[in-house]
Amino acid sequence: MFRILVSDAINEEGLAPLRKSEQIEIVQKNVSEAENELHEFDALLVRSATKVTEELLSKMPNLKIIGRAGVGVDNIDVEAATKRGIVVINAPNGNTISAAEHTFAMMAALVRHIPQAHISVKSREWNRSAFVGMELKGKHLGIIGFGRIGSEVAKRARAFGMTVHVYDPFLTKERAEKLGVSIHTLDEVLACADIITVHTPLTKETKGLLGEKNLAKTKKGVYLINCARGGIIDEKALIPFLQNGHVAGVALDVFEQEPPGDHPLLSFDNVIVTPHLGASTVEAQLNVATQVAEEILQFLEGKPVTSSINLPALSKDVYEKIQAFYHLAKKMGMIASQYMNIPVQELSVTYAGTVADLETTYITRSLLAGFLRPRVASTVNEVNAAMIAKERGITYGEKFSDETHGYANCISLTVHGENRTFTIKGTHIPNYGDRIVHFDGFTIDFAPEGHLLYIQHQDRPGMIGKVGNVLGEHQVNIATMQVGRQEAGGRAIMLLSLDKPIDDAVMQKLTEIEDIDTVKRLEV
Repeated sequence: MFRILVSDAINEEGLAPLRKSEQIEIVQKNVSEAENELHEFDALLVRSATKVTEELLSKMPNLKIIGRAGVGVDNIDVEAATKRGIVVINAPNGNTISAAEHTFAMMAALVRHIPQAHISVKSREWNRSAFVGMELKGKHLGIIGFGRIGSEVAKRARAFGMTVHVYDPFLTKERAEKLGVSIHTLDEVLACADIITVHTPLTKETKGLLGEKNLAKTKKGVYLINCARGGIIDEKALIPFLQNGHVAGVALDVFEQEPPGDHPLLSFDNVIVTPHLGASTVEAQLNVATQVAEEILQFLEGKPVTSSINLPALSKDVYEKIQAFYHLAKKMGMIASQYMNIPVQELSVTYAGTVADLETTYITRSLLAGFLRPRVASTVNEVNAAMIAKERGITYGEKFSDETHGYANCISLTVHGENRTFTIKGTHIPNYGDRIVHFDGFTIDFAPEGHLLYIQHQDRPGMIGKVGNVLGEHQVNIATMQVGRQEAGGRAIMLLSLDKPIDDAVMQKLTEIEDIDTVKRLEV
C-alpha cells in the first residue's frame, strides 16, 4: 500500500487515476495537519501553496516522488529532492491548448477591436464606424518560437486561411513542411508579418527581443501579441511605436512585472490586456492534475515517467560513480547546442576509457538534456529529453571506443546539422575537474564553466591584443584564455572565460576586427 499526501487543492476529477488503484491511499491534508504522519508518505502531490523545503523533506524519509500539478516548480527545492533520490515531476503539456487558444482569442480581439467596442456599447454608444477591423484570412502571421504552443497557434492560423512564417533557429525543414509553415530569419519575419506573436522562453537571448532595433524592422501597422513571458517585448521601447502609429495594436497577457500597476501601456486604447490567463481554463487545471496523477501512478507501479525535472531514481552507488561524467556531458551538450545554432538531425556520443565501463545511459540522457535546454521552452530533463528530441526530429546514439586521446576517460559528441557537423571532446580529471580537449577540429584545453567567448580567426600577429582591447574598452575582464591553431598562419581559435556576459554591442565590435571569422557567446 502506497500513501499519497495531497497537501493543496487539487481537481478531484484529476485524482481519479489514483483513486482507481487499490494499492494507493490518498490523504488530503495540508502539511501542518499531517505533521505527525509525514514520515509515512510515499508521494506528495502539491500545487503552488505548499513549500517543499529541505526541512519538510527531512520529515518525510519515505518520500519517493513529488508531483506538481502545474508547470513551475519554484515552490520545490529540486536540488534537495534530487540529493535524497526523490523524483520531482510536473505537467508541462497540460496548458498547451489553453495557451494557444488564448493567443488566438487575443489575436482576434485585437484586430477586430472587440474589447473597445464592448466598452463603447456598455457605455450606451453605437458607433460602428469607429471599430472597423481587419480579417485574419490572407494575412501573414509571424511566429517567433515554435515549440508546442507555437505549433498549436500555427495550426489554428492555417485553419483561418493565414500564411504562417516562423523564426526558430532550431526548426527543421521536415517539421516545418509537415506543419505547413515556412522558415525565415528573424529579420524576414519582422519585415513580412502583419501580426507577430512570440512563443519563446524568457532567456538572456530573448529578453527584449522585440526592442527598439527590431521593432523598427516591422511593417507599419503591425499587430503584436505576447502570451508567453513578460519581457520578450521591451515594454518601454514599444511606447513610441504605439504613439507614432507604427504599431497598430498590442495584446498582452504577460508583463515584465506582474501585476503591472499603473503601467503607461495601459493608457493606450489599442492595447488590450489580460491578467496572465494563458493556462486559466477548467480543462487546463484538470489536465495538469490528471497528468501528474497518472505519472505518480506509473512511478509507484515501477514504470517509467516522462515528466521528471530531475534525475530519475538511481541507486546511490550508481549515481556517485557517474556523477562527474553526468555533469561533464550536460555541459558539453549545452556548449554544442549554442555553437551549432542551426537545425540538427543527429547526435552521436562516443565513450572511451573508464567512463565506458559505467552506466552510460543516464550520462547520454544528461548530454541530450543539456543540448535541448537552450532550444525549447519547456523543462528538459534526463527522463523527457528523448521524447522531446523525437518531437524535434533529432536522433541520438551511443558508441564505444578504445581511443582515449591520452586521457583516462573521454566523451566525444558529434552533432550533425543540415549543412555541417561539429565535434567536441571532453574529459574529467579527478581533483582537477572537467576539461574540453577538442573543439571543432582544434586541440585545446579549457574548463567548461561560466561566461565563455569563442572566436575563430586567421592566425595573424596581434589578434589577441585586438580582442583584449575591445573587451577592455567595454570593461569586460578576461579570467582565462586558451588558444589553438591547426597550422601557422591558418585557422585558429581563442576561447576566453569572462567575468561577465557581453552584450550585442561588444559582439559587433569583435566581428568588425579584420581576420575574425566567427564570434559566439557560450553560457554554461
